Amino acid sequence: MAQENQISVVIPEDVINNVTNKLQECRQELTPYLQALTANDRSGLFKMGDKSLPTVQKVKSYAETNPEFVPGYMDKEEFLKDEAVVSQLTPIANLLEQLFSDVDDTRLLAGSEALQAALLYYGQVNEANKKGVNSAKPIYDDLKQRFSRK
Repeated sequence: MAQENQISVVIPEDVINNVTNKLQECRQELTPYLQALTANDRSGLFKMGDKSLPTVQKVKSYAETNPEFVPGYMDKEEFLKDEAVVSQLTPIANLLEQLFSDVDDTRLLAGSEALQAALLYYGQVNEANKKGVNSAKPIYDDLKQRFSRK
């Protein structure tokens, strides 16, 4: 039975190096403005999603046109800066999520096919070893620990 092949690409090494360099440049450029959080930090935060973003943007508009309703204990300038950062980073995050999804799907598909092929090869080596083919034994002994079922 022939193995089904859903992906057949070769990514040139210069493309990989170029993309890696550009991603590193992006990361370095944004690093001074980004904040890393622990899992504990993340769990305690309000989460702004697709539904709450327009609400925050509408409040921003009202706070700018009707500042008399901004409570004295609310830092309006910090609110405006926070909303601006969200508005700036959202398109970048969307692009990164799309890129990650495509890269991860391609890696998953190619990895699945590579593992299936490796299993086919191991099966053939296993069969040759069982039939006493001397050259198969060292290969089988090396691979059996990686393919053993637990």
